[in-house]
Amino acid sequence: MRARFGGEEVIARTQPDRVLSRPRRGAGFTLIEVLVSIAIFALAAVVLGTAYINVLGGYQRMRGSTLEESDVAFVRAAVLAEPDREVVEKGGDLRRADQSTLHWRAEIEPTNRADLFRVTLECELPTSGPGPSRRVRNSFLVLRPTWSEPAEREKLRAKFREELAKRKT
Repeated sequence: MRARFGGEEVIARTQPDRVLSRPRRGAGFTLIEVLVSIAIFALAAVVLGTAYINVLGGYQRMRGSTLEESDVAFVRAAVLAEPDREVVEKGGDLRRADQSTLHWRAEIEPTNRADLFRVTLECELPTSGPGPSRRVRNSFLVLRPTWSEPAEREKLRAKFREELAKRKT
């Protein structure tokens, strides 16, 4: 709208111009914005650090258990390959890859079947630290005619034949 006052033309505005933004004192972040970003960064660092530690711990446990499992499997294979019962019952020592010594022993029990034995293998695995060693027990059945006494074998076979005869009738 235009109006004249005393010879001058004046432009009157119906709505004054409004400044919608606050006046800027300087370019930068507020204290709240900085604190929130630090808190988010700290939370992310804690989560990533915990995940990293868990991965390292899992890797170390896996590496240790794999070595232990392979040592126990080696002892078990040696027991299965040994034809002499007294040698197996005596037990022995095994030098491990890390230069420590694994002690093992076996208990052999006859079953009610000829030439079939229950072997309980016990291995004493040394730990990497100063703590006590860890014991692993493994039980399995072995068919081994060389471990049987001939007289006991014949008694068990005769008993089994009688059981079969009873089942057939």
